[in-house]
Amino acid sequence: MQSFIIEGGHPLRGTITPQGAKNEALQVISACLLTDEEVRIKNIPDILDVNNLIMLLLDMGVKVSKNAPGDFTFQANDLHLDYLESDEFVQKCSSLRGSVLMIGPLLSRFHRAVVAKPGGDKIGRRRLDTHFLGFGYLGASFDRISGRDVFELKADQLKGCHMLLDEASVTGTANIIMASVFAEGTTTIYNAACEPYIQQLCHMLNNMGACISGIASNLLTIVGVEKLHGTTHTILPDMIEVGSFIGMAAMVGDGITIKDVSLQHLGIIPDMFRRLGVNVEVHGDDLFIPHHDTYEVDSFIDGTIMTIADAPWPGLTPDLISVLLVVATQAKGSVLIHQKMFESRLFFVDKLIDMGAQIILCDPHRAVVVGHDHKIQLRAGRMTSPDIRAGIALLIAALSANGTSRIANIEQIDRGYQDIENRLRQLGAHIERVR
Repeated sequence: MQSFIIEGGHPLRGTITPQGAKNEALQVISACLLTDEEVRIKNIPDILDVNNLIMLLLDMGVKVSKNAPGDFTFQANDLHLDYLESDEFVQKCSSLRGSVLMIGPLLSRFHRAVVAKPGGDKIGRRRLDTHFLGFGYLGASFDRISGRDVFELKADQLKGCHMLLDEASVTGTANIIMASVFAEGTTTIYNAACEPYIQQLCHMLNNMGACISGIASNLLTIVGVEKLHGTTHTILPDMIEVGSFIGMAAMVGDGITIKDVSLQHLGIIPDMFRRLGVNVEVHGDDLFIPHHDTYEVDSFIDGTIMTIADAPWPGLTPDLISVLLVVATQAKGSVLIHQKMFESRLFFVDKLIDMGAQIILCDPHRAVVVGHDHKIQLRAGRMTSPDIRAGIALLIAALSANGTSRIANIEQIDRGYQDIENRLRQLGAHIERVR
Protein backbone atom coordinates (compact mmCIF):
# COMPACT_ATOMS: atom_id res chain seq x y z
CA MET A 1 0.00 0.00 0.00
CA GLN A 2 1.24 3.49 -0.85
CA SER A 3 0.81 6.69 1.14
CA PHE A 4 1.27 10.42 0.74
CA ILE A 5 3.39 12.36 3.21
CA ILE A 6 2.26 16.00 3.16
CA GLU A 7 3.92 18.88 4.97
CA GLY A 8 1.15 21.43 5.32
CA GLY A 9 1.17 25.20 5.49
CA HIS A 10 3.05 25.92 2.26
CA PRO A 11 1.19 28.31 -0.07
CA LEU A 12 0.60 27.13 -3.63
CA ARG A 13 1.01 29.42 -6.62
CA GLY A 14 1.30 29.09 -10.37
CA THR A 15 -0.64 27.43 -13.20
CA ILE A 16 -2.19 23.98 -13.47
CA THR A 17 -4.10 22.32 -16.32
CA PRO A 18 -6.87 19.78 -15.65
CA GLN A 19 -6.62 16.27 -17.06
CA GLY A 20 -9.14 14.72 -19.39
CA ALA A 21 -12.46 13.77 -17.79
CA LYS A 22 -12.45 10.35 -16.15
CA ASN A 23 -16.19 9.75 -16.48
CA GLU A 24 -16.25 10.71 -20.15
CA ALA A 25 -13.21 8.56 -20.87
CA LEU A 26 -14.86 5.43 -19.45
CA GLN A 27 -17.93 6.02 -21.64
CA VAL A 28 -16.30 6.85 -24.96
CA ILE A 29 -13.64 4.14 -24.65
CA SER A 30 -16.40 1.58 -24.08
CA ALA A 31 -18.21 2.95 -27.15
CA CYS A 32 -15.28 1.77 -29.30
CA LEU A 33 -16.81 -1.71 -29.04
CA LEU A 34 -19.67 -0.56 -31.29
CA THR A 35 -17.62 -0.59 -34.50
CA ASP A 36 -14.97 -2.71 -36.18
CA GLU A 37 -13.24 0.42 -37.49
CA GLU A 38 -10.54 2.48 -35.80
CA VAL A 39 -11.60 5.02 -33.18
CA ARG A 40 -9.02 7.57 -32.05
CA ILE A 41 -9.54 9.26 -28.67
CA LYS A 42 -7.43 12.16 -27.41
CA ASN A 43 -6.93 13.68 -23.95
CA ILE A 44 -7.37 10.34 -22.16
CA PRO A 45 -6.33 10.73 -18.51
CA ASP A 46 -3.51 8.47 -17.28
CA ILE A 47 -5.36 7.22 -14.20
CA LEU A 48 -5.94 3.82 -12.67
CA ASP A 49 -9.62 3.31 -13.56
CA VAL A 50 -9.12 4.26 -17.20
CA ASN A 51 -5.92 2.24 -17.58
CA ASN A 52 -7.63 -0.82 -16.10
CA LEU A 53 -10.48 -0.48 -18.61
CA ILE A 54 -7.99 -0.26 -21.49
CA MET A 55 -6.21 -3.39 -20.19
CA LEU A 56 -9.56 -5.19 -20.02
CA LEU A 57 -10.28 -4.27 -23.64
CA LEU A 58 -6.85 -5.59 -24.63
CA ASP A 59 -7.67 -8.88 -22.92
CA MET A 60 -10.90 -9.01 -24.94
CA GLY A 61 -8.95 -8.69 -28.18
CA VAL A 62 -9.34 -4.97 -28.89
CA LYS A 63 -6.31 -3.60 -30.75
CA VAL A 64 -4.94 -0.61 -28.83
CA SER A 65 -2.15 1.64 -30.05
CA LYS A 66 -0.70 4.64 -28.26
CA ASN A 67 -0.11 7.58 -30.59
CA ALA A 68 1.11 10.02 -27.92
CA PRO A 69 0.53 10.56 -24.20
CA GLY A 70 -3.24 10.53 -23.71
CA ASP A 71 -3.84 9.74 -27.41
CA PHE A 72 -4.95 6.18 -28.25
CA THR A 73 -6.48 4.36 -31.21
CA PHE A 74 -8.85 1.44 -30.57
CA GLN A 75 -10.11 -1.17 -33.03
CA ALA A 76 -12.58 -3.88 -31.98
CA ASN A 77 -12.61 -5.94 -35.18
CA ASP A 78 -11.58 -9.33 -33.78
CA LEU A 79 -12.88 -9.81 -30.24
CA HIS A 80 -12.42 -12.95 -28.15
CA LEU A 81 -16.07 -13.32 -27.21
CA ASP A 82 -15.43 -16.59 -25.37
CA TYR A 83 -13.27 -14.61 -22.95
CA LEU A 84 -16.44 -12.92 -21.69
CA GLU A 85 -17.48 -16.26 -20.16
CA SER A 86 -14.21 -16.73 -18.26
CA ASP A 87 -13.74 -16.35 -14.51
CA GLU A 88 -10.81 -14.02 -15.21
CA PHE A 89 -13.06 -11.59 -17.09
CA VAL A 90 -15.70 -11.67 -14.36
CA GLN A 91 -13.09 -11.08 -11.66
CA LYS A 92 -11.61 -8.08 -13.47
CA CYS A 93 -15.05 -6.57 -14.07
CA SER A 94 -15.93 -6.95 -10.41
CA SER A 95 -12.96 -4.76 -9.43
CA LEU A 96 -13.70 -1.99 -11.94
CA ARG A 97 -17.01 -0.14 -11.88
CA GLY A 98 -16.37 1.36 -15.32
CA SER A 99 -16.63 -2.12 -16.81
CA VAL A 100 -20.43 -1.86 -16.52
CA LEU A 101 -20.31 0.55 -19.49
CA MET A 102 -19.33 -2.32 -21.80
CA ILE A 103 -22.69 -4.03 -21.36
CA GLY A 104 -24.63 -1.74 -23.73
CA PRO A 105 -22.13 -1.95 -26.61
CA LEU A 106 -21.70 -5.74 -26.28
CA LEU A 107 -25.45 -6.34 -26.10
CA SER A 108 -26.11 -4.02 -29.02
CA ARG A 109 -23.44 -5.33 -31.39
CA PHE A 110 -23.00 -8.96 -30.31
CA HIS A 111 -26.44 -9.62 -28.76
CA ARG A 112 -25.10 -10.85 -25.43
CA ALA A 113 -23.12 -9.68 -22.44
CA VAL A 114 -22.00 -11.05 -19.09
CA VAL A 115 -22.38 -8.82 -16.05
CA ALA A 116 -20.51 -9.12 -12.77
CA LYS A 117 -21.19 -6.98 -9.72
CA PRO A 118 -18.92 -3.99 -10.44
CA GLY A 119 -16.39 -2.51 -8.06
CA GLY A 120 -15.57 1.14 -7.44
CA ASP A 121 -16.00 3.55 -4.56
CA LYS A 122 -17.60 2.29 -1.35
CA ILE A 123 -19.94 5.25 -0.99
CA GLY A 124 -23.22 3.50 -0.33
CA ARG A 125 -25.63 1.58 -2.48
CA ARG A 126 -25.07 2.13 -6.21
CA ARG A 127 -27.70 0.03 -7.89
CA LEU A 128 -27.78 -1.09 -11.52
CA ASP A 129 -31.57 -1.38 -11.79
CA THR A 130 -31.80 1.52 -14.26
CA HIS A 131 -29.40 -0.24 -16.65
CA PHE A 132 -31.30 -3.54 -16.50
CA LEU A 133 -34.72 -1.91 -16.79
CA GLY A 134 -33.57 -0.03 -19.88
CA PHE A 135 -32.16 -3.17 -21.50
CA GLY A 136 -35.41 -4.94 -20.66
CA TYR A 137 -37.49 -2.22 -22.32
CA LEU A 138 -35.39 -2.78 -25.47
CA GLY A 139 -36.19 -6.50 -25.41
CA ALA A 140 -33.18 -8.04 -23.68
CA SER A 141 -33.56 -10.91 -21.25
CA PHE A 142 -31.20 -11.67 -18.39
CA ASP A 143 -30.60 -14.73 -16.27
CA ARG A 144 -28.46 -15.41 -13.27
CA ILE A 145 -25.81 -18.05 -13.96
CA SER A 146 -26.04 -20.62 -11.22
CA GLY A 147 -22.89 -21.08 -9.17
CA ARG A 148 -21.50 -17.70 -10.17
CA ASP A 149 -22.43 -14.19 -9.04
CA VAL A 150 -23.00 -13.02 -12.62
CA PHE A 151 -25.88 -12.32 -15.00
CA GLU A 152 -26.05 -13.08 -18.70
CA LEU A 153 -27.97 -10.72 -20.98
CA LYS A 154 -29.21 -11.80 -24.39
CA ALA A 155 -31.19 -10.24 -27.23
CA ASP A 156 -31.51 -11.50 -30.80
CA GLN A 157 -32.64 -8.05 -31.93
CA LEU A 158 -33.17 -5.07 -29.67
CA LYS A 159 -36.25 -3.06 -30.58
CA GLY A 160 -36.75 0.67 -30.09
CA CYS A 161 -39.36 1.85 -27.62
CA HIS A 162 -40.31 4.73 -25.33
CA MET A 163 -38.95 4.47 -21.80
CA LEU A 164 -39.12 6.62 -18.69
CA LEU A 165 -36.07 6.03 -16.51
CA ASP A 166 -36.65 5.65 -12.78
CA GLU A 167 -33.65 7.89 -12.10
CA ALA A 168 -31.39 10.12 -14.20
CA SER A 169 -28.47 7.73 -13.88
CA VAL A 170 -25.40 8.86 -15.83
CA THR A 171 -23.91 5.42 -16.45
CA GLY A 172 -27.41 3.99 -16.93
CA THR A 173 -28.22 6.59 -19.58
CA ALA A 174 -24.87 6.04 -21.33
CA ASN A 175 -25.37 2.28 -21.36
CA ILE A 176 -28.93 2.50 -22.72
CA ILE A 177 -27.85 4.99 -25.42
CA MET A 178 -25.13 2.61 -26.60
CA ALA A 179 -27.57 -0.31 -26.53
CA SER A 180 -30.11 1.67 -28.57
CA VAL A 181 -27.97 2.78 -31.51
CA PHE A 182 -28.54 -0.53 -33.36
CA ALA A 183 -32.08 -1.16 -32.06
CA GLU A 184 -34.77 -1.61 -34.67
CA GLY A 185 -36.91 1.53 -34.92
CA THR A 186 -36.88 4.58 -32.66
CA THR A 187 -36.01 4.74 -28.97
CA THR A 188 -36.94 7.67 -26.73
CA ILE A 189 -35.33 7.98 -23.31
CA TYR A 190 -37.14 10.32 -20.92
CA ASN A 191 -35.54 11.44 -17.63
CA ALA A 192 -32.19 10.82 -19.27
CA ALA A 193 -29.06 12.19 -17.64
CA CYS A 194 -27.76 15.17 -19.61
CA GLU A 195 -24.28 15.81 -18.13
CA PRO A 196 -21.67 17.22 -20.54
CA TYR A 197 -20.06 13.77 -20.69
CA ILE A 198 -23.34 12.22 -21.88
CA GLN A 199 -23.52 15.01 -24.47
CA GLN A 200 -19.97 14.19 -25.56
CA LEU A 201 -20.83 10.50 -25.92
CA CYS A 202 -23.85 11.37 -28.08
CA HIS A 203 -21.82 13.70 -30.31
CA MET A 204 -19.14 11.04 -30.73
CA LEU A 205 -21.73 8.39 -31.65
CA ASN A 206 -23.37 10.77 -34.16
CA ASN A 207 -19.95 11.33 -35.72
CA MET A 208 -19.73 7.54 -36.04
CA GLY A 209 -23.05 7.42 -37.92
CA ALA A 210 -25.63 7.17 -35.12
CA CYS A 211 -28.83 9.23 -35.19
CA ILE A 212 -29.33 10.83 -31.77
CA SER A 213 -31.32 14.03 -31.16
CA GLY A 214 -32.32 15.94 -28.03
CA ILE A 215 -28.69 16.14 -26.89
CA ALA A 216 -28.27 18.25 -23.70
CA SER A 217 -31.90 17.65 -22.71
CA ASN A 218 -33.50 14.94 -20.59
CA LEU A 219 -35.42 13.55 -23.58
CA LEU A 220 -33.24 11.72 -26.08
CA THR A 221 -34.47 10.26 -29.37
CA ILE A 222 -32.37 7.55 -31.04
CA VAL A 223 -33.18 6.18 -34.48
CA GLY A 224 -31.50 2.82 -34.92
CA VAL A 225 -28.88 2.36 -37.64
CA GLU A 226 -27.25 -0.77 -39.05
CA LYS A 227 -23.58 0.11 -38.65
CA LEU A 228 -21.20 2.63 -37.09
CA HIS A 229 -17.83 3.69 -38.48
CA GLY A 230 -14.65 5.08 -36.95
CA THR A 231 -14.06 8.62 -35.75
CA THR A 232 -11.69 10.89 -33.82
CA HIS A 233 -12.83 12.32 -30.49
CA THR A 234 -11.30 14.65 -27.89
CA ILE A 235 -12.30 14.31 -24.23
CA LEU A 236 -13.32 17.39 -22.22
CA PRO A 237 -11.32 18.64 -19.21
CA ASP A 238 -12.38 16.95 -15.98
CA MET A 239 -14.86 19.25 -14.21
CA ILE A 240 -14.29 17.42 -10.90
CA GLU A 241 -10.57 18.12 -11.08
CA VAL A 242 -11.30 21.76 -11.94
CA GLY A 243 -13.51 21.99 -8.84
CA SER A 244 -10.85 20.27 -6.73
CA PHE A 245 -8.26 22.83 -7.83
CA ILE A 246 -10.63 25.73 -7.07
CA GLY A 247 -11.06 24.37 -3.54
CA MET A 248 -7.33 23.82 -3.14
CA ALA A 249 -6.58 27.35 -4.33
CA ALA A 250 -9.11 28.83 -1.89
CA MET A 251 -7.68 26.92 1.07
CA VAL A 252 -3.92 27.18 0.46
CA GLY A 253 -3.43 29.18 -2.73
CA ASP A 254 -1.44 32.33 -3.25
CA GLY A 255 -2.80 32.96 -6.73
CA ILE A 256 -3.51 29.92 -8.93
CA THR A 257 -4.57 29.85 -12.58
CA ILE A 258 -6.48 26.82 -13.83
CA LYS A 259 -5.98 26.62 -17.59
CA ASP A 260 -8.35 25.51 -20.35
CA VAL A 261 -11.30 24.52 -18.15
CA SER A 262 -14.00 24.48 -20.88
CA LEU A 263 -16.01 27.02 -18.92
CA GLN A 264 -19.30 26.39 -20.77
CA HIS A 265 -19.29 22.81 -19.45
CA LEU A 266 -18.67 23.63 -15.77
CA GLY A 267 -22.30 24.51 -15.10
CA ILE A 268 -22.99 25.65 -11.54
CA ILE A 269 -19.59 24.61 -10.12
CA PRO A 270 -17.90 28.07 -10.01
CA ASP A 271 -21.02 29.62 -8.46
CA MET A 272 -21.10 26.99 -5.70
CA PHE A 273 -17.61 28.02 -4.60
CA ARG A 274 -18.69 31.67 -4.83
CA ARG A 275 -21.51 30.85 -2.37
CA LEU A 276 -18.76 29.98 0.10
CA GLY A 277 -17.18 33.37 -0.55
CA VAL A 278 -14.43 32.13 -2.87
CA ASN A 279 -13.40 34.65 -5.54
CA VAL A 280 -13.39 32.80 -8.87
CA GLU A 281 -12.26 35.05 -11.71
CA VAL A 282 -12.90 34.13 -15.35
CA HIS A 283 -10.13 34.97 -17.83
CA GLY A 284 -11.24 33.65 -21.21
CA ASP A 285 -11.33 29.88 -20.80
CA ASP A 286 -9.12 30.01 -17.70
CA LEU A 287 -10.02 30.50 -14.05
CA PHE A 288 -7.92 32.52 -11.59
CA ILE A 289 -8.34 32.12 -7.84
CA PRO A 290 -6.44 34.83 -5.94
CA HIS A 291 -5.06 34.55 -2.42
CA HIS A 292 -7.79 34.61 0.23
CA ASP A 293 -7.13 35.97 3.70
CA THR A 294 -10.76 35.17 4.36
CA TYR A 295 -13.89 34.09 2.50
CA GLU A 296 -17.38 34.46 3.88
CA VAL A 297 -20.28 32.08 3.35
CA ASP A 298 -23.26 33.70 1.65
CA SER A 299 -26.78 33.32 3.02
CA PHE A 300 -30.12 32.94 1.30
CA ILE A 301 -32.17 36.06 0.53
CA ASP A 302 -34.29 35.56 3.66
CA GLY A 303 -31.17 35.33 5.82
CA THR A 304 -31.35 31.59 6.49
CA ILE A 305 -28.24 29.42 6.60
CA MET A 306 -26.70 28.48 3.25
CA THR A 307 -27.40 24.93 2.12
CA ILE A 308 -25.30 23.21 -0.54
CA ALA A 309 -26.86 20.05 -1.98
CA ASP A 310 -26.04 17.76 -4.88
CA ALA A 311 -28.50 17.07 -7.70
CA PRO A 312 -28.57 15.60 -11.22
CA TRP A 313 -27.13 17.87 -13.91
CA PRO A 314 -27.46 20.82 -14.28
CA GLY A 315 -27.41 20.68 -10.48
CA LEU A 316 -24.25 20.24 -8.45
CA THR A 317 -22.34 17.03 -9.10
CA PRO A 318 -22.10 14.86 -5.95
CA ASP A 319 -18.41 14.30 -6.70
CA LEU A 320 -17.58 17.80 -5.43
CA ILE A 321 -19.49 17.70 -2.15
CA SER A 322 -16.41 16.42 -0.28
CA VAL A 323 -14.23 19.25 -1.61
CA LEU A 324 -16.81 21.94 -0.85
CA LEU A 325 -17.16 20.59 2.68
CA VAL A 326 -13.41 20.89 3.30
CA VAL A 327 -13.32 24.43 1.89
CA ALA A 328 -16.16 25.38 4.23
CA THR A 329 -14.07 24.41 7.28
CA GLN A 330 -11.97 27.58 6.83
CA ALA A 331 -14.78 29.89 5.70
CA LYS A 332 -16.36 32.63 7.79
CA GLY A 333 -19.85 31.44 8.65
CA SER A 334 -21.76 28.17 8.66
CA VAL A 335 -23.16 25.99 5.92
CA LEU A 336 -25.31 22.87 5.72
CA ILE A 337 -23.90 20.25 3.32
CA HIS A 338 -26.61 17.88 2.05
CA GLN A 339 -25.34 14.83 0.18
CA LYS A 340 -28.57 13.38 -1.21
CA MET A 341 -27.40 10.80 -3.71
CA PHE A 342 -25.03 8.54 -1.72
CA GLU A 343 -25.58 7.63 1.90
CA SER A 344 -21.96 6.97 2.98
CA ARG A 345 -20.03 9.73 1.29
CA LEU A 346 -19.89 12.00 4.36
CA PHE A 347 -18.42 9.41 6.68
CA PHE A 348 -14.89 10.74 6.04
CA VAL A 349 -15.67 13.86 8.10
CA ASP A 350 -14.52 12.14 11.30
CA LYS A 351 -10.98 12.52 9.92
CA LEU A 352 -11.56 16.26 9.52
CA ILE A 353 -13.00 16.49 13.03
CA ASP A 354 -9.82 14.83 14.32
CA MET A 355 -7.89 17.57 12.50
CA GLY A 356 -9.82 20.22 14.42
CA ALA A 357 -12.64 21.03 11.99
CA GLN A 358 -15.97 22.04 13.54
CA ILE A 359 -18.43 19.71 11.83
CA ILE A 360 -21.67 18.19 13.08
CA LEU A 361 -22.56 15.02 11.19
CA CYS A 362 -26.35 15.05 11.46
CA ASP A 363 -26.97 11.76 9.63
CA PRO A 364 -25.46 9.86 6.67
CA HIS A 365 -26.63 12.61 4.30
CA ARG A 366 -26.19 15.92 6.14
CA ALA A 367 -23.39 17.78 7.91
CA VAL A 368 -23.23 21.28 9.37
CA VAL A 369 -19.84 22.97 8.99
CA VAL A 370 -18.93 25.90 11.24
CA GLY A 371 -16.05 27.68 9.55
CA HIS A 372 -12.83 28.68 11.34
CA ASP A 373 -12.37 31.84 9.22
CA HIS A 374 -8.64 30.93 9.07
CA LYS A 375 -8.41 31.74 12.80
CA ILE A 376 -7.63 28.10 13.68
CA GLN A 377 -5.41 26.02 11.41
CA LEU A 378 -6.28 22.36 10.93
CA ARG A 379 -3.95 19.88 12.65
CA ALA A 380 -1.94 17.33 10.72
CA GLY A 381 -2.91 13.70 11.16
CA ARG A 382 -2.84 10.13 9.86
CA MET A 383 -5.69 9.31 7.51
CA THR A 384 -6.87 6.69 5.05
CA SER A 385 -8.57 7.56 1.77
CA PRO A 386 -11.96 5.78 1.62
CA ASP A 387 -12.81 6.82 -1.96
CA ILE A 388 -11.54 9.05 -4.77
CA ARG A 389 -13.30 12.27 -3.81
CA ALA A 390 -12.88 11.96 -0.05
CA GLY A 391 -9.22 11.22 -0.77
CA ILE A 392 -8.66 14.50 -2.62
CA ALA A 393 -10.62 16.37 0.08
CA LEU A 394 -8.33 14.93 2.77
CA LEU A 395 -5.33 15.86 0.64
CA ILE A 396 -6.54 19.48 0.45
CA ALA A 397 -7.04 19.49 4.22
CA ALA A 398 -3.52 18.12 4.76
CA LEU A 399 -2.00 20.80 2.49
CA SER A 400 -3.59 23.47 4.71
CA ALA A 401 -2.82 21.79 8.04
CA ASN A 402 -0.18 22.62 10.62
CA GLY A 403 2.40 19.84 10.55
CA THR A 404 3.00 16.69 8.53
CA SER A 405 0.13 14.38 7.58
CA ARG A 406 0.09 10.87 6.17
CA ILE A 407 -2.70 9.64 3.88
CA ALA A 408 -2.83 5.89 3.25
CA ASN A 409 -4.67 3.92 0.54
CA ILE A 410 -3.85 6.59 -2.04
CA GLU A 411 -4.58 4.09 -4.79
CA GLN A 412 -8.11 5.46 -4.41
CA ILE A 413 -6.85 8.94 -5.33
CA ASP A 414 -4.85 7.47 -8.25
CA ARG A 415 -8.10 6.09 -9.66
CA GLY A 416 -9.24 9.63 -10.47
CA TYR A 417 -6.28 12.04 -10.38
CA GLN A 418 -3.33 11.80 -12.77
CA ASP A 419 0.21 12.18 -11.34
CA ILE A 420 -1.26 14.43 -8.67
CA GLU A 421 1.78 14.72 -6.40
CA ASN A 422 4.13 15.90 -9.17
CA ARG A 423 1.59 18.40 -10.49
CA LEU A 424 1.07 19.81 -6.98
CA ARG A 425 4.82 19.98 -6.34
CA GLN A 426 5.08 22.29 -9.35
CA LEU A 427 2.75 24.65 -7.46
CA GLY A 428 4.91 24.50 -4.34
CA ALA A 429 3.32 21.66 -2.39
CA HIS A 430 5.52 19.56 -0.10
CA ILE A 431 4.23 16.09 -0.87
CA GLU A 432 5.91 12.70 -1.30
CA ARG A 433 4.68 9.24 -2.26
CA VAL A 434 6.01 6.43 -0.06
CA ARG A 435 5.40 2.71 0.28
